[in-house]
Amino acid sequence: MKNYILIKNRIENFNTKIKVSSDKSISIRSILLASQSIGTSKISNLLESEDVLNALKAIKKLGINYEKKGNVYNIQGFGLNGFNISKKTTINAGNSGTLARLILGLLVKTKTTVKLIGDQSLSKRDFSRVIKPLKLFGANIKSNKNMLPIEISGTNFLRPITYNEEIGSAQVKSCIILSALNTPGVSIINAKKSRDHTELMLKSLKYPIKVKKNHKYDQILVKGLSQFRGFDYNVPGDISSASFFIVLTLLCEKSQIKIENINVNQSRLGIVTILNKMGAGIKLKKKRKYNGEEIADIHVKSKKNLNAINCPSKLNSAAIDEFLIIFLVAAKAKGISKFKDLGEMNKKESKRLDLAVKFLKLIGIKVQRFKNDINIYGNPNLILKKKFEIKNFLKDHRIFFLSCIAALTLGGNWKVNDKDSINTSFPTFLKTLKELGAKIN
Repeated sequence: MKNYILIKNRIENFNTKIKVSSDKSISIRSILLASQSIGTSKISNLLESEDVLNALKAIKKLGINYEKKGNVYNIQGFGLNGFNISKKTTINAGNSGTLARLILGLLVKTKTTVKLIGDQSLSKRDFSRVIKPLKLFGANIKSNKNMLPIEISGTNFLRPITYNEEIGSAQVKSCIILSALNTPGVSIINAKKSRDHTELMLKSLKYPIKVKKNHKYDQILVKGLSQFRGFDYNVPGDISSASFFIVLTLLCEKSQIKIENINVNQSRLGIVTILNKMGAGIKLKKKRKYNGEEIADIHVKSKKNLNAINCPSKLNSAAIDEFLIIFLVAAKAKGISKFKDLGEMNKKESKRLDLAVKFLKLIGIKVQRFKNDINIYGNPNLILKKKFEIKNFLKDHRIFFLSCIAALTLGGNWKVNDKDSINTSFPTFLKTLKELGAKIN
């Protein structure tokens, strides 16, 4: 089967409602926490993407059984450090940095050495950011110059730590929190603001975790060795997946959409805040709380006149996965949009900041790059007519999504390679586009 798609026509106007894929971050965390609970956890509406399925395979290798009944995954946990691990166990995290970094936190007490590997992209990513705190807890770690493969063996003599997490990485913060679950005493994390799904999920389970918030940092106190029971969780929609349909609607003519049941956690809402500062007029309706998370329906209408933005860097962590598609809006906005301190984009599945500059230049947009800052010179009249082929973009699923939205809103004749990359996070992406009327071959 050919691993590319062809798009030759812009999408026609639409007025409808859709649902997008389930939240990947919450799906992975719910699996990992279920593996540490006592009894059966029932996870419904779990995202069935490669990253999440790899999380299920990982806990299976660690001795945790699960079965699927209808739309529900039943996961049987045996409590903290309740793994039953065979010798020479290897876990393949695939493309998922979230899975790889978080599961290391659950292995700090294992008596058996576990080897962690990943795909070509993940194997190039920096793990020093979690190796350092894991060693402070007392775990034994061997790595390939702070990259995969990593071998970890735990210890019965774990010690609580106080750690300053200054990157703003939810993966690092969550790895430390999960390590602290198996550690006697109270561990303290002074964490730069980032998504807080792990803290909210543990709070909903009545786990003794305390969060003290100030302007820039959250101080998180985790009391270790507190067991918790199996739980039920219905995973909401993913705002990262919704972001592509938000922008599709904004840049189309005479269109509107309602995206139902989306997690609008404030630590993930950067794209809505940024686009509304640009004049998008996105509305959140039917807001409600679910296990500490905020859920809402997102309403979007086409917008002809969008303005450039001088984006406050304090919004970066809440939009780090969405900047690629935000840049496409900046390409159509009036004026020069400025974005600062985006080095963390290059720590993702690919060097996304580098690839974003390459993509924008490909579609004829002037870009100035100053290390981790970029200026995008918007062109409100941007219409594409040439042929474009997207290849050599490191098989990044978000680059694939971005290319599809650009093709459907800006025109041109596009060949977009690496179609299979959508399975990482949003397997039904193309199906949903076609339901809106997109002509994709």
